[in-house]
Amino acid sequence: MPLDDPHPAVPGRRARQGRPPRGMMQVRSDRPSLSLRTQGAIGDVLDAGRAGGLRKALLFAGPAVIASTAYMDPGNFAMNIQAGSRYGYRLLWVVVLADLIAMLFQALSAKLGIATGRNLAEMCRERFSTPVVLAMWVVSEVAAMATDLAEFLGGAIGLALLLGLPLIAGMAVTAVATYAILLAERSGFRGMEMIIGGFVGVIGLCYLAELLIAPVAWPGVARGMAVPQLPDAQAVSISVGIIGATVMPHAIYLHSGLTQARVPVRGERDRRAVLRFSNREVVIALAVAGAVNLAMVIMAASAFHLSHGDIAQIETAYRALAPLLGTAAAAAFLVSLIASGLSSSAVGTMAGQIVMQGFVGFRIPIWVRRLVTMLPAFAVVAAGVDGTRALVLSQILLSLALPAPMIALVLFTRRRDIMGPLANGALTDAAAIAGTGLVLALNLVLLLQSCGIDLPGLG
Repeated sequence: MPLDDPHPAVPGRRARQGRPPRGMMQVRSDRPSLSLRTQGAIGDVLDAGRAGGLRKALLFAGPAVIASTAYMDPGNFAMNIQAGSRYGYRLLWVVVLADLIAMLFQALSAKLGIATGRNLAEMCRERFSTPVVLAMWVVSEVAAMATDLAEFLGGAIGLALLLGLPLIAGMAVTAVATYAILLAERSGFRGMEMIIGGFVGVIGLCYLAELLIAPVAWPGVARGMAVPQLPDAQAVSISVGIIGATVMPHAIYLHSGLTQARVPVRGERDRRAVLRFSNREVVIALAVAGAVNLAMVIMAASAFHLSHGDIAQIETAYRALAPLLGTAAAAAFLVSLIASGLSSSAVGTMAGQIVMQGFVGFRIPIWVRRLVTMLPAFAVVAAGVDGTRALVLSQILLSLALPAPMIALVLFTRRRDIMGPLANGALTDAAAIAGTGLVLALNLVLLLQSCGIDLPGLG
């Protein structure tokens, strides 16, 4: 197959007269790559015009699974341990709310990529003025460093605890492991999707085991999920951190990049079909991520709230789990932390590439990107800063950076001249505006508290 063929044949694709076959990846191989075969099978599903069951639906799965890793990163571990140990089940409603907001905005991000063939960062560069674009890029890069700080430190803490290494050595092992994972992207999108999906499965199984081991008070769980309450000012800070750890700025940018060219589409019918599959995947993947976050808080509340309410560090939580719930619970916690750190760190680097390429129009080698975003984590450890404290602060910083991509996404997806028939309906638009307003309001509360201004009922 010549490399300059503008429409390379896709295996398994039934060619239609007068319409070139789908396909975007070109390879020098007699055996097509897994990604190319996946695209061919997806094209056949779209041509058939019907869903065709679970097996065919799985062909479209991948982007939301990768994005969901950001919602189970080590920053979530740090925030959820603090929420559960200090307040028991009382902040579970924040996790539920954050996950619902995440579902909405990840679905909108995926829709932007499907409808326009552009990712969010590219749309910002095309539609906003240069000063706005530069400001958003700087904020996004700071958020990327905060993200990588959480993800990289979390994986390093887990490996250091597992192998009995100094934290700095755990960071070195994490750096090598995450770079090895990133190399899978060279063979196409499908290999990376399967690797990340495996990590997500490991995290989910670990927390299912935690729930089976921990002595959970389920009536208290139900009440905590359904009844909003903020017991004190510290609960507000933790709630903002939970939202910052759950609704991630880089995941909003990333998802549009993962969907913008994954499935070549022909016309409005194809776009609507791909969007239906995408929305289902978002709901399922983010529901799993939300369940994992709920399980983290429930485990911390069940194990620590009554007797160890001051536990706020990942290392302390790990060491306390064995005598409280047994070695199996401690092992599951550690395995999930390592899987979370490695997978989310790789995904964070992918997101950073999309942000940089979208905003400023160039990309750098992946190892350079990996090195640059690792430097803050090494600096934190070298300065002797507590790792878990750094994780918590990074999540609050992410929440402060979150409104920029949320506002941009709402502005773009509601415009019919950009989205065509896939523009937001009135209900979706109202929900997106409300979600953005909530995040802005919580950030305002946090800033007022930081300035020493007491708020009624939260003194």
